[in-house]
Amino acid sequence: MELKNYFETTTGTGVLSTADSTGRVDAAIYSPPHFIDGKLAFIMRDRLSRKNFESNPQAVYLFIENGTGYKGKRLYLTRTDEEKNTERIHSLKRREKETSPGEDLFLVFFEVNHERPLVGR
Repeated sequence: MELKNYFETTTGTGVLSTADSTGRVDAAIYSPPHFIDGKLAFIMRDRLSRKNFESNPQAVYLFIENGTGYKGKRLYLTRTDEEKNTERIHSLKRREKETSPGEDLFLVFFEVNHERPLVGR
């Protein structure tokens, strides 16, 4: 619950980094995670970050707190499960961004393997 409280009370910018099975890396801006049944979860569209999980379940979420200096967290994650187009996804959405007709939304769940602080200069 410590991480859940942190993300509920801290504002900043998050970057989710993934890689495919060949090591080709991707990074994308992501909102703070949701916490459901002891797991961390992100709402994802069917784009490169999610596709990378088909061949490599590992990811890193880097979160930089708003303010001066470099404060935040690095979370090392393993994808465990996902839901597609469920009602829960729509109830969790923090902002109303239009989805294209026929576009799928996924709620992707992760286990947190390791947590490290964001170390700055």
